[in-house]
Amino acid sequence: TTTTLLYTIKFEQGVMQPTKLFSKGIVTGFRRGLRNQTVTTSLVKIEGVTTKKDTEFYHGKRIAYIYRAQKARKNKVTKRETKLRVIWGKVRRAHGSSGVVRAAFKKNLPPKAIGATVRVMLYPSRI
Repeated sequence: TTTTLLYTIKFEQGVMQPTKLFSKGIVTGFRRGLRNQTVTTSLVKIEGVTTKKDTEFYHGKRIAYIYRAQKARKNKVTKRETKLRVIWGKVRRAHGSSGVVRAAFKKNLPPKAIGATVRVMLYPSRI
């Protein structure tokens, strides 16, 4: 088995089959009340998830918000200069009954992240 950034490719009897490593999600905003919002908790709508029961599979999964910065910085893993940065987070629990989840990120997401896409990784596994 070889691993790429987006997919894992399995070699079975000479046939390569891509395996999905993440689902797409959209940051819809922050957890809030009528007058106050909690910026430490972000709301994420995951593609294909429509009920509260569907969100249980994603509890504890990691989320990556990938954005482009102005200045290039050396990547810690690949040791190459890149403008891409990542803020990592984790799915905490469901929010309401329509398939939206609450997520906590290592650093709070910036306001420009509202409406942006995130990657909801399919690990760590709870099975």
